[in-house]
Amino acid sequence: MRFDLTDLRLFLNVHDTGTITAGAERTHMTLASASERIRAMEQMLDAPLLVRNARGVQATAAGHTLAHHARLVLLQMERLRGDLGDHGAGLAGHVRMLCNTSALSEHLPQRLASFLIAHPRIAVDLKERNSQQVADGVREGLCDIGIASDGANLQHLHRHAFVEDPLELIVSAAHPLAERRSVSLEEASSHDFIGLSEGSALQDHVSQQARWQGERLRYRVRVRHFDAICRMVGLGVGVAVVPKATAARLARATGVRRLRLIDAWAARRLVLCTRQAPEALPAHALALLEHLRSPP
Repeated sequence: MRFDLTDLRLFLNVHDTGTITAGAERTHMTLASASERIRAMEQMLDAPLLVRNARGVQATAAGHTLAHHARLVLLQMERLRGDLGDHGAGLAGHVRMLCNTSALSEHLPQRLASFLIAHPRIAVDLKERNSQQVADGVREGLCDIGIASDGANLQHLHRHAFVEDPLELIVSAAHPLAERRSVSLEEASSHDFIGLSEGSALQDHVSQQARWQGERLRYRVRVRHFDAICRMVGLGVGVAVVPKATAARLARATGVRRLRLIDAWAARRLVLCTRQAPEALPAHALALLEHLRSPP
């Protein structure tokens, strides 16, 4: 086999997004080039990697195996670049973290900033992944600390409470659902959605939940930040799924109405997770873990 890093990155993007079109866009590649690369990979393996259907693609058993190893290889390459870049920088320690979208946007920045200010010789390499990818990355030793939803498979990991982080549906005041107090994603799926840009772990997670229910969310527009999502929802462009903390922070300014999502996967907590017991972590990683475990 002679897969290059572009092949691996493309296949992983297709696997995570559920369509070759979206995977090609995320890899900054044309659809024709992406399709040709995947066909060449399948011919090289003499086995199908994807099952094509009207809703997109699904990985075969061989495809799941390739995605698993592709993730390992790409994360190890990122780790190598980071480690080499630290030489000569005068750093005392380097902590690698994986976290989901909600942690990255709402709960982590202020607490991480206070830690970095107090520890000027420690650097943190922070990557966004969906919760299951975070758990897998921690389990496989690809990071020191992960922050994931408690709905992910966290088996064999050491877990520590972080924050409550339920998801809500937001709609405009004039929307047909505005008078509801709660709703399921299946009920909301018939409406137009506003989402985060391609590559967002949270948006991938929500879209995957819809696909498992046999639905496909229609995105009118994708933007980079929750603030922009809330403003556009308030103006009546569509509906959106956002963390409760985001909805509460921006509801008054944007005029959105908040509905509780009754789906079990939406009632989530964020947890800190490590592969090793805390006392076995490097000193700089343990210092960060203890900082995040303490009350804000």
